Amino acid sequence: MRRVWFPPRPGRIKTDRRDAEKLARCYRAGELTAVWVPDAAHEALRDLVRAREAAKKDQLKARHRLGKFLLRHGRRPEGLKAWTKQYLEWIKIHVHFDQPALEVTLADYLEEVDHVAVRILRLEKAIDEAVQKAPPEIRTVIEALQALRGVAQTTAATIVSELGSLSRFQSPRQLMGYSGLVAREHSSGNRVQRGGITKTGNSHLRRVLVEAAWAYQHRPNVTGFLLRRQKNLALSDAVKKIAWKAQHRLHKRYKGFAARGKNKNQIVTALGRELLGFIWAIALEAEKQQTLLKAA
Repeated sequence: MRRVWFPPRPGRIKTDRRDAEKLARCYRAGELTAVWVPDAAHEALRDLVRAREAAKKDQLKARHRLGKFLLRHGRRPEGLKAWTKQYLEWIKIHVHFDQPALEVTLADYLEEVDHVAVRILRLEKAIDEAVQKAPPEIRTVIEALQALRGVAQTTAATIVSELGSLSRFQSPRQLMGYSGLVAREHSSGNRVQRGGITKTGNSHLRRVLVEAAWAYQHRPNVTGFLLRRQKNLALSDAVKKIAWKAQHRLHKRYKGFAARGKNKNQIVTALGRELLGFIWAIALEAEKQQTLLKAA
């Protein structure tokens, strides 16, 4: 077997000159990838939707604290769904303790649950106002994405604020790779080995995509909130057509995966990846319409 000689590694010297030469060689070879830098409008909206996401996580923690506290002391309501208005009223009216220390603990946990709920409402109202005041390039895409099932205003605002202009992606496949929802692979020769998703992209984006993908386990239809959104936003026929195609495609994929015995979480993750393709198509259509409107 012929041995291959590799030159020794140069000394650990880092200077601006060497870095500039390396960047110049990479640029000449076409190995540099352009990076999107968010403008002030995108960054402000992104911080706002992330603040709302943080508040939802705090709400989950606060509810868990209160719920486990009641469970430890054997307090369970009969026939009430957790965290509804009736459930909270039951806690405030019927749950009491003989020990003053427990009463103070209960009051503190309840106050935190109420505080987080008010905080979320305030942030959601701020998101509504921010979307209305956003530049037309941002607002148009957010409204168009709401034609999709499972994608309301908060989800659409998260997608646009995290991705920016979707036309910077050359294809849906490139966008899927950017999101980290594609399978990792370690293949060589005739051996092909794939694993879970890479998770190399934006975790905020992945979260809302997977949440939205759960809606496609149901049969295709346009009713309720989705119908009202499409009517109130006055969406174009082209955007509605793409959204309707997404419902048929993704529901069919869900039924196919389920028939093969796939885990539901894996199914929804796969649907979230495919949903990105329809998001890309709708965003490009909305951006094209906005460009034509500007030129007119």
